[in-house]
Amino acid sequence: VLLVRNRKEFSALGSKCPHYGAPLSKGVLRGERLRCPWHGACFNIRTGDIEEYPALDCISSFKVTVEDGKVFITAKKKVLTLPAVTEHRQHLELRMTRAFCILLQDLESSVRVKDTSRRCLLNKNTMLLLGGGVAALVCAETLRQEGFTGRIIMATNEKHVPYDKSKLSKEMNLKPEEVYLRKPEFLKAQGIEFWPEKEAVSVDFQKQRVRFMDGSSQHYHQLLIATGSHSGFLKVPGADLQNICTLQTPEESSKILKLATGKNLVIVGASFIGTRLDQASRLPVPARDTNGTSLQPGAAAELPAWVLAGPFQMLQNKGVKFHMKTELCELKGKDGKVTEAVLANGEKLPADVVVVGIGSIPNSAFLKGTAIARDDKGAILVNLHMQTNIPNVFAAGDVVTFPVALLDGDRSSIHHQQVAEAHGHCAALNMLKRGKELHTVPYFWTTMLGKSIRYAGCGNGYTDTVVKGSLEQQKFLIFYIREGHVTAAASLNCDPMVSLIAEVLYLGKQISKEEAE
Repeated sequence: VLLVRNRKEFSALGSKCPHYGAPLSKGVLRGERLRCPWHGACFNIRTGDIEEYPALDCISSFKVTVEDGKVFITAKKKVLTLPAVTEHRQHLELRMTRAFCILLQDLESSVRVKDTSRRCLLNKNTMLLLGGGVAALVCAETLRQEGFTGRIIMATNEKHVPYDKSKLSKEMNLKPEEVYLRKPEFLKAQGIEFWPEKEAVSVDFQKQRVRFMDGSSQHYHQLLIATGSHSGFLKVPGADLQNICTLQTPEESSKILKLATGKNLVIVGASFIGTRLDQASRLPVPARDTNGTSLQPGAAAELPAWVLAGPFQMLQNKGVKFHMKTELCELKGKDGKVTEAVLANGEKLPADVVVVGIGSIPNSAFLKGTAIARDDKGAILVNLHMQTNIPNVFAAGDVVTFPVALLDGDRSSIHHQQVAEAHGHCAALNMLKRGKELHTVPYFWTTMLGKSIRYAGCGNGYTDTVVKGSLEQQKFLIFYIREGHVTAAASLNCDPMVSLIAEVLYLGKQISKEEAE
């Protein structure tokens, strides 16, 4: 249990973040809002309700009383031998800091799912959600949490219920069920219809009807398009050879792991997907000796190459070779399988397996020829209510480009799990006519060989940086500066600094370059 003092008031909450189990005692407390030190999820300290993603669940809150200079926490305790539930009261002296964790054995789960409304057959309204990722999932759950009793349908071309895609490149030996965010039984209990392998092929916005690959169609009253994105395609000779893979599903993750064991692996692209794959494919599994090579045609994600010198050096120490500022010009093979990658500088790399991670393309081709507004890359244009230019049609997640407050309202596509969840939540509220504007600070995370990398904000167009710590010692905090103020921050092994900065930016406060220094 986490005991928190906010001014003269005490709150008692579950001590671990429901997302990945981070200790909330090491998080950031601002007013009545507690932010996770690892991935930025936020909780209200009075209620335990979630206020910012990526966590999907709330944390439990416990009754607190103060008597004679002592704090009493009242919680329900599990009794293993009896079906009944008893209460457990623990008292603490008042001498304490703002927040600390105490251990109360065998309490009921500190994770709590928000109360939801039930499906009512008399309500004929249908919310059709296209997509099986976190944006659609959070939208569906929010609709139920906010009292919607009509029909909710999630239709996706995926085989599985929504799963944690960030784990596909980190733990490649997991079964699909082990990365599920919600089990099928959970969705059923919420009255959420889940249609797997149901790909949308066209939308008639006037008739409010979606047609699917299998020939069926579905009418909607409100539509959410959250179809995500897919990996860019190689356009070089030999791109059609076998053992050339992308990493987007659990099946592809397992396939890559199986093919790359003891083989020569070439990764095209050195974004975070590629670098995570480098380290995942080199985990100490018996009889595995993968030789990794990564091609880096440009800067990785929003972090310039000199910033990634630390992480890249870590991978190089493990045998990964980086070929920077070059391009793949041809893939050669034998018996239909890839065997060699030829670079623009003439260098030839042995390649038993090639994994492609060269950016992403919005899954919006099925909207071609319709009146919905898209940019030149195919991303759907939405406003801060996640509304498109078509009445009763919303969009969220990787498939959209949206106004970003940290870019002074300029549009951007940000492919982060936390952002997609915030989109889904905002879209649901506005499908229910709540007039909610998107208010979130993008938060990204990854791990590399046991080292934690965090990134918050939006560094597009930054002109300067302030570096605190040491790149060589692999412990640093970097501020990205635009127009004299911090617009983003990244760190390696400096928790919870990025969460602190995210919270400051969320509150609308500015950090000057001088303050960062």
